[in-house]
Parts: sequence; C-alpha cells; structure tokens
Amino acid sequence: MSVPADPGHLDRLRDASGHGLSPLWSQFVEHVGTEGLADLNRRNHNLQRQVRDNGVTYNVYADASGQQRPWALDLFPMLLGTSDWAQIEAGVLQRAKLLNAMMADLYGPRELVQRALLPAALVQGHPGYLRAMQGVTPAGGTWLHIVAFDLAHGPDGRWWVIGQRTQAPSGLGYLLENRIAVARQFPKAFSAMKVQRLASSYRALMDGIKSMAPEGQDARIALLTPGPYNETYFEHAYLARYLGLTLVEGNDLTVRDQRLYLKTLKGLEPVHALVKRVDDEWLDPLELRADSALGIPGLLQVLRAGNLLLANAPGSAPLESSALLGFLPAISRHMLGEELRLPSLPTWWCGEDAALREVLPLLKDGVIKPTYPSSGLDTAIGQSLNPRELDEWAGRMVRHPDDYTVQAWLPLSQTPTWTGDRLLPRSSLLRVFALADGPQSWRVLPGGLVRLAPRGQLMASMQRGGSSADCWVDTGDEVDTTSLLQSAPSTLALAHHKRPVTSRAAENLFWLGRYTERAENGIRLARIALDHLGGEEPSSRALLGWLSAIAVENALVLPDVPAAEQSVRVFARALMAGLSPDPDSALHGSSFSVGFNLHALRQAATQVRDRLSPEHWNLIEHADTEFASDCMAMAADADAEYATTEAMAALQNASERLAAITGAQTDRMVRDSGWRLLSVGRHIERLITLSRALRLALEHHSLDDPSGFEAVVALFDSTITFHAMYQQRRDMVALVDLLVMDRDNPRSLAWVVQTLRARLAKLSQSATPQDAVLAQGLPDPDAWVLTELSGWERKEDGQRTHSALQALLDDCEAAAAELSDEITRLHFSHADQRRQSLSA
Repeated sequence: MSVPADPGHLDRLRDASGHGLSPLWSQFVEHVGTEGLADLNRRNHNLQRQVRDNGVTYNVYADASGQQRPWALDLFPMLLGTSDWAQIEAGVLQRAKLLNAMMADLYGPRELVQRALLPAALVQGHPGYLRAMQGVTPAGGTWLHIVAFDLAHGPDGRWWVIGQRTQAPSGLGYLLENRIAVARQFPKAFSAMKVQRLASSYRALMDGIKSMAPEGQDARIALLTPGPYNETYFEHAYLARYLGLTLVEGNDLTVRDQRLYLKTLKGLEPVHALVKRVDDEWLDPLELRADSALGIPGLLQVLRAGNLLLANAPGSAPLESSALLGFLPAISRHMLGEELRLPSLPTWWCGEDAALREVLPLLKDGVIKPTYPSSGLDTAIGQSLNPRELDEWAGRMVRHPDDYTVQAWLPLSQTPTWTGDRLLPRSSLLRVFALADGPQSWRVLPGGLVRLAPRGQLMASMQRGGSSADCWVDTGDEVDTTSLLQSAPSTLALAHHKRPVTSRAAENLFWLGRYTERAENGIRLARIALDHLGGEEPSSRALLGWLSAIAVENALVLPDVPAAEQSVRVFARALMAGLSPDPDSALHGSSFSVGFNLHALRQAATQVRDRLSPEHWNLIEHADTEFASDCMAMAADADAEYATTEAMAALQNASERLAAITGAQTDRMVRDSGWRLLSVGRHIERLITLSRALRLALEHHSLDDPSGFEAVVALFDSTITFHAMYQQRRDMVALVDLLVMDRDNPRSLAWVVQTLRARLAKLSQSATPQDAVLAQGLPDPDAWVLTELSGWERKEDGQRTHSALQALLDDCEAAAAELSDEITRLHFSHADQRRQSLSA
C-alpha cells in the first residue's frame, strides 16, 4: 500500500529501520483505525470538495489561460514530534531576533558593513535596499512582525534553513485553511495526538500590533493587498475576514498631513497600522517605483513621522537574498553572542573570488540561485543540468559573479501522500512563521505550511505545480483550546469599530448589484424572445416589433440585424450568437450581453470577495464559467436544429444560479452601507429596464395583442400574480395596477421607487446626508393616479396613446440614470476628497 522514500531521502513515514512506521505515524494510524484507513478515498473526496466549496484558489502567473486554480491540498498532514519542534522553535525565534537586529543596523549605524561582516554589495548594492528608510525608527523598535523561514529536513535528521521571507511572507492564510480542512477529516486523531492549535498565535499577532501602533488598543488596522490578480489573493481576503481587518488596495488609501487615511463612504478615516502583502518597491510611487499603481503616494513620509505601524517595515529585501545565509553564523556571534541553533545550508556568494573559485567545481551538486531575487534570473539545480549547460552557467557566473549564489543540494525529506490507491512519498519543505507579539518579542506559530514537490521533481514550488499539506505539532502537553472559528469574530475583531466600507468596495458592490439585475433581466428577456420566436404559432407583428426593439435597446442583438418582423430565423440566430461572452462574439464588449454581464458580475465580486460567503462566491463563479461553457458547446454544435433548445437550457441554468445569487445577496449579507449600495444598484437597473420595456410596449402597441400582453407581464416576472389577481383580464387598468402601482409587487415601478427611497434614507444615516437629497429626484408614487395612468387618448392617425403613462416611464428611466450618476459623483469620485471633513 505504500512506497518507500527515494534513496538518500529521509522517510517520514517509517522508523529508523525502514520497515515499521515511525512512532508518530503509528499513533496516527491507531487513532484513525483500520476502518478509517479503508475510507481514505471518501475523506480525500470530502477534502477536495471542501477546498472547492470554500473557493480556495491559487493564481498561477505562468498559466496562459489566466484562470484561478483550486488550491492543491494533500489528505495527510506532516507530523512533527516535540523534539523536532523544540529545535525548530528555538532556532526560528533566534533568527527572528537576529534579522530584526540586522534591519536596525542596516538602516542605522551599518556596523555590519563597516566591520566587513556583510559585503556592501549585498546591502547598498541590493536593489531592494531603501535609502529612504535610513534613520527611521519603527514603532515599538520592531522592524519585522511576520517572518517566514523555509526549512528542509535532511537525511541525517537535522533541520536546515534554506531561505527566509521578510517583505510580505505568504502562507498564513493557506496554512489556516489547510488546518481546518485536514483536521475535519481526522478529528479523532487530531484530538488524541494533542496537536497544538493556531488561533492564539494569530490573536497574539494582532495584540502585538495594537500594542505597538500609535493609537494603541484603539488602532485601526488594515491589510494591504495588490488586488485580486495577485497569486495569493485568496489568502489576503481570507486573513482579512478572519482577523477582522479591512482589506484595502493602494487606491483605497491616501496621505494627508503625514497621516494615512482610508477613503470610505463617510469620508476619510485614519489608519494606524497596515499589514502589507505588497513588496516594498511598490509601496510609494513618490519615493520608490514611480510606475507603481499598487502603493500610496507619501506612505514613507508617514512612516518617518512615526504615525503608522507598517508590518513589515519596508527595506527588508536584502534579508531575503540567499547570499545572506552564508554570512549569518558570524553575524549571529557578533550581534547575539550565540551560535545559530538552526544551521543554514552551506551557501557561497560568488561575488567573493575565493567563494567563486571554490564553488565552480561543485556546481553539479549545488543549486544556483539569483543573489537578487528581483533580477529575474532563474534557479537551476545542478543535478538536472548536462555538462554543456553546466559550462554555460559557469561562464555566466564568471562574467557576473555578484548576481549568483550557490547553495549545497540537500535531498528533502519525503512525507507520505495519498494517490487514491496507495501512499506515495513526495519531497517536502516546511515554511514556519515567527509572529511579533510585542515590542521586539516573537512567538513561533505551532505548525506551518508544507509544500510538496510533484512526484519525481526536485523543487517544491506552488508555481511549478506543487501542492501543500498541513503540519501537526505534537505538544506533549496541554493544548491551547482557543477555537479557530469561534474566536475570530469575538477576540480578533477590531474593538469599538464597525467595519468601514471603502469607496472602492462600495463602488464594486454597487456594480455587483447592477450586473446581477442586468444579467437577470437579460436572461429573462432572451428566454421570452426565443420562446415566442420559436413557437408553433406565429407571433403578431406588434409582438415581434416589441421584441426586436427591446432586444436592440438592451444590446442582445446589434442594430443592423434584420428585425424579427423581417426574418424571425435571422433575428433568433443573432440573438443566440449574442449570448456568448467569447471575445470573438459580435457583441463582445457590450455592457448588456448575457455572457458579458455574468463575467462582469464575477469581476465585481472578485474585488469584494472578503465580503462574500464562500457559497455566494461559488454561485457567482459557477454562473459565469458554466454559461461560458454552455455557449462554447453551442458554438461547436453544427446542428442548428437544436440550437434554440440548447440556448434555452443554458439560459434556464443561468437563471437558477442567479436566483440563488440574489438570495445570497438578500439573506446572507450584513445590512451596512455597502449592502445598501448593492441594493440601490439593483433597483436602479430594475427601474431603468422595466420602465424602458413598458415604454417600448406602448410604442409598438404590443399590449393590444394577447401574446404581447403576456410577454410584458412575464418580463416583469409577474405572470402568476397577475392571473391570480385578475384571472383572464388583459386590460390596461389591471396591468398598470400590478406593474406600476402595486407596492407589494417587488417588480412594480412603485415598489422599486419606494425601495430606492428607503435605501437612500438609510444610507444618509450611515454614509452622507446628501443621500437623502438624492431621493428627491425620484418620482413620487404617492402622486400617481391609476385612472390617469391607465387612460388613453386617440391621436390624429387613429392610434391610441397613453401619454400620462409614457411620461411617467420616461421620468422613471431618466431619474434612475441621473441617480446613478449622482451616486457615482458623491461616493466613488474623489476629486473633492480634500474638502471632506475628516470627522464626517
């Protein structure tokens, strides 16, 4: 059932003899039991389903399709005993303290360079060394609040440090998700083996940041992300939600008077601490990279003024250089008076002549790495290179020695993974985190993120197709009982602060509402049109005229397509072709095509993913991908006979998804200012669409035709209600009563207008008073009179006209469009942001 580890690698599954299970794995198997081992496929299926249901993704830059892929997680955890963990914990704490002291020296007296303990080329010569940080003293004297160390377990059982991450270490969110997912598959083993939990470490990090921030316990903390296209964006949103932080992008923040502020619906609100997931060079376009769209102009000046805690402080890129590892033993003796408790792999910086001469003959047994990771140079494993390639690498190193560092090759320990029918060993790296819990004080998170190399490959990298695993640490003592899930809202949320709604989040929520409604209306209209165009009985010219006009108005077909009255078949074909979100579609780029709207809905949701439940996000993602897939299948099917049937099936499936999405928006979201703007967006779109549809029905006289009358009622999604109330009546009084006047019908114009007014009134209490003023521009349903709106006059040509109703419909459509523009000006445009009161 299991395959032994490759020769030369430590086998984590087996004991020293290589025949029996290791003590930890014996315990694990004992607690899982024989029935549990026979049920591994079901557990693995549940695990992968949970990853998909939770929307755990990892973006691969090299993926040509640009699609997010599900997070790769193995069923079995890596198991660490108390002795292994004691060695790791002591070594990581020592290194966190050492790196923090080095940062203070690099941007202070620079004694390490003066004493030749560190070459100047690795400090001032490093492109990530920030001269703008020289002389800065960070809050609490702590430069590094989150430090990650990549550890390898050698064949001799020793742990080695092979790399460290200090700018914006990734993994804290993924390892938490890994822990929750894997522990649920083996609850008995997790409990019986006294696996240490993680929540208290996250809480200590937040408490430590608050204790060092300028505002202390009242500090407002935000998490800075590069945005949804970053490879680890999922964990940014996940951590923000778990820790109770506001997830922000650079354009959500602004600097005023050497202080950092968050742009919210209420105006500018101060930010006192920032946990960054953006690399240093992108943080401030004024002083660092001028082409950065990810940072905040003036951010470094806020730091120098002492008005912000930034975790981690900028300027730590030189500490991430592999070349540094070779100098750390001497630096540790000098700065701490201690030998390193966790050794680094032997490392040679080729910028030193002696090191270069020593390492050139050893390339076959080493790993060639770039000295400066931002240089774009590749990493090469000597064992994978042929003699010609080794000579080429040696030539490059001789010509540009400073750019290269060589590290000894270490066969990684191999941990068991489940393949579906047996256990296969895979090489593993362990990333461990040191978290600051106070001024110049750290604790090690008990566990870590395990990265697994693909079977047969030498490098464990998520970008190169690797996967992950959880890490269980046997405490050998009492387990911290802090709950991962229950503690987050109560103990990690920001005290005394309601979650602010950033202007960017508000704008995306507003358009999330509009695109949801727009997609729903487009789908309903397309289904009605195809149903009538493909029916057994021919439709009247009035109905065909209305269908043509409203389809063109909503960009479901292009204006130059022959109208349905001219050619039902051509019009139907154009309508079905226009559903596709494919770039080659004739309607690609239209803001009303069904496929485009579903994709735009997903894009807006991506920007506010931290505000959506996993179920809500999955519904949106599946609606987009499934409809696109259905459209591709229709395009590939050469049999036109079944085209309408396939199109109707695709529209029906998308309609069901949108009904669930609407339910999630209605019942699963907090009623804050952001949700109110989402609702306002939906109802603005509904008012525009329904007013336009009814106006066109009047213009084309389709209401005089029974099938046209029914089609209009269907577009208002009121067929069942209409016939329950009015039986077989088809007159204007009944239609206006239900579709215009009825305040209990959520698809009537009066209901939409009164809901908009209510949302704006609430918004004025939580956002800006001007929102109440905006409601005054909407028509007042109290002034609407049924007899006037359902009445008609005869024109000179003998045609009947409903001038009062048409005037109201024009007024509703224009007022909704004007309201959209005013909301954009008031909440999403920051041209006059400087004049807003900071206390507003």
